[in-house]
Amino acid sequence: MAAPPRHSAMLSVSNAVGTPQSGSSDKSQTAQPPSTPQPTQGLRVPSNRKTIYDRHLNRSRNAELSRASFAYLFAEMVTYAQRRVTGIQDLEKRLNEQGYPLGLRLLDLLFYRTTTTSSSALSSSSTSSSPPNRPLRILTLLHLIHGPLWRLLFGRSADALEHSVSPDTPNEYMITDNDPLVNTYISVPREMNQLNCAAFVAGIIEGVCDGCGFEAKVSAHNQPTEMWPSRTVFLLGFGESVMEREKVLERAGIK
Repeated sequence: MAAPPRHSAMLSVSNAVGTPQSGSSDKSQTAQPPSTPQPTQGLRVPSNRKTIYDRHLNRSRNAELSRASFAYLFAEMVTYAQRRVTGIQDLEKRLNEQGYPLGLRLLDLLFYRTTTTSSSALSSSSTSSSPPNRPLRILTLLHLIHGPLWRLLFGRSADALEHSVSPDTPNEYMITDNDPLVNTYISVPREMNQLNCAAFVAGIIEGVCDGCGFEAKVSAHNQPTEMWPSRTVFLLGFGESVMEREKVLERAGIK
């Protein structure tokens, strides 16, 4: 009478022991090797983990750009613009639009470097003077473009600064460059002799004027002479609101 329960007990034990063995064999058969993580695409940085944004703005203040590099890049810019226009005026307009945002950024860089230089000069001298501010008058703005901005771009000042003598256009001023660097390495075809690639510089000037709060339209015009065949005149025409503000500041005695 005791044999059947004993036999059934042995079967139950064998089944209980055999169940995990079959499960372990299934796991060994279905196990997959660990997948290797896919590399994520992002900004590539050098080994020292520093990019150009970590560089101090005054580090390259006195550095000079290779003319060969500039000539290649600017020629590619002109070629890129030429493929998307139908005439000379459209090409100059596109070059002007390419230079405009550069003028806005150069203005901030110019004032930052000027302020930094003034602060270091104040700390080393006993005399007190305020750092330069953004210009309020037209003549102050033009001297800023004629001098510091031109030296920042081309390493020298512009050749002339003039005011229109015509009573009909008192809002027009002219900045002259006898040998623009942007025209040095550009070969203009004979059928496009009216083209002046210095429209790119005109866009930079226009961006600086707008950044200072002086609404203006700037254009580049060929005025060759026997001594300076690439002589260019940049014509600045200020808006009516700027001229009205100029009269108010003049009456108030603000320079």
